[in-house]
Amino acid sequence: MKNLLYKELKLSTPLLTYLFLGFAFMTFLPGYPILCGTFFVCLGIFQSYQFGREDNDILYTVLLPIKKADAVKLKYFTALIIESAAFLITSVSTLIRMMFLSEAKIYTNNALMGANLIFLAFVLVIFTLFNVIFIGGFFKTAYGIGKPFIIFSALNFITIGFAESLHHLPGLGWTNTLDFNFIEKQIPVLFAAIIIYFGITFLSCNLSQKRFEKTDI
Repeated sequence: MKNLLYKELKLSTPLLTYLFLGFAFMTFLPGYPILCGTFFVCLGIFQSYQFGREDNDILYTVLLPIKKADAVKLKYFTALIIESAAFLITSVSTLIRMMFLSEAKIYTNNALMGANLIFLAFVLVIFTLFNVIFIGGFFKTAYGIGKPFIIFSALNFITIGFAESLHHLPGLGWTNTLDFNFIEKQIPVLFAAIIIYFGITFLSCNLSQKRFEKTDI
């Protein structure tokens, strides 16, 4: 599996996918829906699937002496690595904003979602949607990438719209504060998002493995 993962990260994943990790730094942008940075990271992973489709990467992988289910597991694990890297960048950026830039005027006068633990929770929600809708949708055919990505994109922007409006609802102003006095409310939401991310991604991977076993490529 180690050699297969090396092949996936070095050969199957284009440079563009790694460059799109830079969009995680959009966390620092004031007056901008910063969750869009997560969408662009997903777009970078999408590029690797587009790249792989043109090069018949899935066919090449299953011709290797491995189980078809391992090919699916490899794709999910690669996505987890890239998403984890993006989440790490986003988390560090968020902590910098919360600890050192919370009083900066460009952020205190921002009507949009700020960078806090609730924001990080929504980052994981969007990654979960990508893993289930796009990657899971891809393995229904092991070829089609357009339809699942369009569906993911629509749900992604609905999620962003919901996240951006959440703190405007009565009693939910704490979801957008950088005040550490409210961090006790935010931590459980983040932990719930972490559990959802790994749990649902794991279930999606298992379902995709079963589907792919029945797929004739």
